[in-house]
Amino acid sequence: MKAGRVVILLAGRRAGKKAVIVKHFDEGKKGKSFPHALVAGVERNPKKVTKRMSDKKVNRRSKVNAFVKIVNYNHILPTRFTVTGEFAGKEGSELKNIVTEEKLSNKETRLALKKQVRQVFTERYLTPDSSKEKQPAVDFFFKKLRF
Repeated sequence: MKAGRVVILLAGRRAGKKAVIVKHFDEGKKGKSFPHALVAGVERNPKKVTKRMSDKKVNRRSKVNAFVKIVNYNHILPTRFTVTGEFAGKEGSELKNIVTEEKLSNKETRLALKKQVRQVFTERYLTPDSSKEKQPAVDFFFKKLRF
């Protein structure tokens, strides 16, 4: 599995949630000998908004809650969508530059990391890019999974 692939988590607290692979470890590492991936995903999807809603209500319903996690390959389901580089708004704000394993190890840096990822996701959700062919993948990523 490559970085940028949209996956669905199958087990644990975030089962059924969508995420993007930021970094993959096919052979495992010293502490984790199994294949796994570092993913960033959407904990709570934005809700539907209409024209009649006030700006305050639109802002409240457009919020995105994010998470960052290391997941075993057995617990993720890859989809046909990829979003490589789609979350890069300004220079250096690409997910692979923001999300690292070192930031996950400490509690304070983990909270700051989640805030950064949430900011990137919210910025991308509020400013859709209709000219690109990758927009359907981003739309799929932010929609609630129906099954």
